[in-house]
Amino acid sequence: MSKKTHYRKVFKSDHLGVADLEDFIEAGHNLVFTISHVKQEFGVRVAGKKGDFNIAYFAENIKPLVLNAGNSKIMKNLSGGSAFIDDWSNIKVKLYIDGAVQFGRDIVSGVRIHPDKPAERQQLTQGTNAWDNAIKAYKRDKNLDAVKKRMDITPENETILIEQANAVS
Repeated sequence: MSKKTHYRKVFKSDHLGVADLEDFIEAGHNLVFTISHVKQEFGVRVAGKKGDFNIAYFAENIKPLVLNAGNSKIMKNLSGGSAFIDDWSNIKVKLYIDGAVQFGRDIVSGVRIHPDKPAERQQLTQGTNAWDNAIKAYKRDKNLDAVKKRMDITPENETILIEQANAVS
């Protein structure tokens, strides 16, 4: 499959947008992220307009997400009902693209936070059947893409797993 360029890429943004999520999807990434904290920022330029916004920052070091009213209501629910952004820390969220967002009179696509808490994924650890299966998958595929779609693995364990897979013939 050839790498295609989304038309929105030319409109450089410091904030997470649909084109960014499409890149994650194309790369096979899970769209579950951890919001590390939310800050109110004043006089920030977003989509060419200067304004005051609530901006969510992610532990995974991806672009921050400007929280609109709808995503803010979902954050309130995911935080246990708190309307205070100070309580919106260390919250796992699943992002998705909503193709039916109303922006003025237009219908556009937008980044949304799923209202349900994401399912906890199993952590891949040494000494388990899943670890042995992951070694087999790495030897077969020469990468861990299939494994990462189902499980989480720390960078340290990923290095160990690859070393073990390469050591065993």
